[in-house]
Formats: sequence, structure tokens, C-alpha cells
Amino acid sequence: MRMSDLVAQHILAMLEEQDGNAEIRRNELASDLGCVPSQINYVITSRFTPEQGYIVESRRGGGGYIRITRVKMDKSTAIMHIVNSIGSRLDKASAEVMIKNMYNRSIIDLTTARLLAAAVSETVYKDVAQEFRDVLRARIFKNMLITLSE
Repeated sequence: MRMSDLVAQHILAMLEEQDGNAEIRRNELASDLGCVPSQINYVITSRFTPEQGYIVESRRGGGGYIRITRVKMDKSTAIMHIVNSIGSRLDKASAEVMIKNMYNRSIIDLTTARLLAAAVSETVYKDVAQEFRDVLRARIFKNMLITLSE
């Protein structure tokens, strides 16, 4: 397992144990997990974003901390939040992360996750010119999500 996955799992476990709120001391967590503090920063900035349903606050200094809060939203609000976070282009990897996060947060079920993944896969867009694929993927993905939120 990669270190970033290990860090993310540890933070997710903390969020579960503490009812969606975790206060992390970066240096202590890095020491406990045997990694450098910048690895903690990387995981937080890449996996605990507002688009993924988290609010991150930090306080610098000797007594500093990073507080992560899982935002609680109903299904429709969560989906519309995701739709609004998608720009005019969406690459396959980003779409897959969004689908995985929606599934992990029980916003969508497994069948819906599979259908969304099929709609954003590269095989669907192979006959579309490369420069238009991410634009088309964004439009289709947004439209499917909006349909789910209704």
C-alpha cells in the first residue's frame, strides 16, 4: 500500500471515530506513520477537498493543528455541489475520483457508480477528437448527476 493511501486511511478512520471531525497535528501524525510532514499536506490537499465533501482549517505555529470536517449534506445537495465543482472540462481520472467519493459517502449505489464510470471511460470517447473529449465528458457527467439529483 502506498504511503498516501495509508495516510488517507488513517485520517478517514479518525473522522469515523470522531463523528466527522478530526484534529491532526501534522508532525505527530507523520512521526506515527513514518513519513515526512509534507506527505500529510499532500494527502490533505488532494483527498480532503471541498469538492470531496470536506472543510479543512489549519492553525500554524507550535500548537498548530489541521482540522478536517466532513460536511453533512443530503444526496441532492451533495450532487449539486459536485456538479458546481466541475468546470467546462473533466478528465477521466478526476471523474473516477468523484464517482468513488460519491460511492464511499453513500451518495450513489454500486450500480449507479458503475453506470457513471462507464459513461466517463475512454472507450466511449475514442471516436471523438482528443481536444473535445474532456469537454464532452464534463457535459455528459454533469447532465447525469443533475438527473440523479432530481
